[in-house]
Amino acid sequence: MRRLVYLLFSVAVLLPIGAQAADILSRDQFSMTRFASAKLVYLDFWASWCVPCRHSFPWLNAMQEKYGDEGLVIVGVNVDPERADADRFLDAYPAAFTLVMDPAGELAEQWQLQGMPSAVLVDAQGNELHRHIGFRADREADYEALIKTLLHRDDAAPTTHTGETR
Repeated sequence: MRRLVYLLFSVAVLLPIGAQAADILSRDQFSMTRFASAKLVYLDFWASWCVPCRHSFPWLNAMQEKYGDEGLVIVGVNVDPERADADRFLDAYPAAFTLVMDPAGELAEQWQLQGMPSAVLVDAQGNELHRHIGFRADREADYEALIKTLLHRDDAAPTTHTGETR
C-alpha cells in the first residue's frame, strides 16, 4: 500500500550537507518522529524522467520488504513539478514504501542534491550517515551491504559520502 504525504514548505532554508534530517524533515507535515521506530531511514530522491529510478524501484521495494522488520524505512521523495507525471511513473513502477511529493524541489534543494536519483541515509536521530548519487544494478549488492552495516552498527560515526555517478 502506498502512503502519500504532501510536503508544503512555506520557507525554503538552505542547510549544509550533513545537517540533521530532523531539522529539515520536521517542517510542516513530515517529521522524523513519524519514523520513531526506524533505525535507518533511506531517503530516495527521484523523478519520473529519471531512467535509473526505473531500475531502483524494484530494488527499493525488495529492500523495504527484506529489512523493514529490522528498522529500515524507505522514503521516496518525488521532485516532479506535476503530480500526474509521478502518478504515471508509479503506475509503471509501483512503490511498496512511503512516498513524499516535493513538487517545488525545496527538500531536494535543502539537501543540496547533485543528481537523480540521490539517496541519503539517516539514523533515528536524523544524522546523515551516507549519501550517493545514481543507481547502478551492478552495485545493488554494495548498496545492500551498506544498509545491513548501518542497521547493525553500534557507534554513531557516519560513513563516507560518495559521489557515485549514474
